Amino acid sequence: MRKLRHYRGGCEFAGLKMRARELRRDQTSAEELLWLLLRNGQLLGFKFRRQHQFGRYVADFYCREAQLVIECDGSPHDLNEQWHHDQIRDAYMELQGLRVLRFSNKIVLTDIESVLEQIAANLGPAPESSVAEKTK
Repeated sequence: MRKLRHYRGGCEFAGLKMRARELRRDQTSAEELLWLLLRNGQLLGFKFRRQHQFGRYVADFYCREAQLVIECDGSPHDLNEQWHHDQIRDAYMELQGLRVLRFSNKIVLTDIESVLEQIAANLGPAPESSVAEKTK
């Protein structure tokens, strides 16, 4: 069994705690919609966290059981400088053993079913705890 990392990505650095709180409070409409559909194990029983810290980065959504990060990108991510930053950030997360899915805010807002299908395809089998609860 693969050992799961510390909830902050194995880093003792906790300097982004306040920033993560700000991001949760000031979420985009796309993040708000996706969170409504991911929270409380609504997608195949998987638990997601939002604005979760990994080292120097804060991921929009994270599922520990599936080692999956989901990012909702607005128009600033189209800029060349931000695109390079995103590539470095994705590489860091992939080195931590995480998979990263990126969706534009526009796609999340206009085609949420497709987004949920793509997320579900990257989750894998349902977590054991949710399977046990459903068989009771």
